[in-house]
Amino acid sequence: MVVGISVFELHVPEARSLKEKRSVVKSLIDRIAARHRVCVLESDFQDLHQRSEITLALLGHNQPDVDRVLERIRGTIEEHGGCYLTYWQPQLLEAER
Repeated sequence: MVVGISVFELHVPEARSLKEKRSVVKSLIDRIAARHRVCVLESDFQDLHQRSEITLALLGHNQPDVDRVLERIRGTIEEHGGCYLTYWQPQLLEAER
């Protein structure tokens, strides 16, 4: 079993308030969770108008499967309107038997 964990930093240039930013970020989080069935949340920068960080975790049978899902999630973020991906850090943890 492989655990994939990834941190995505986002820039939300059109957000002029926390409410506008949360709307964009919540929409993205809901889309990721529905499409990819992963655990995802806003993990940092909740008090900034144009910056956000989301973190997600997923389980898979092997490394190539988890890598594929993480790449698809990155694509989902990059095609989402309203925010830009500025940084991402994927990590894989393998469980020993």
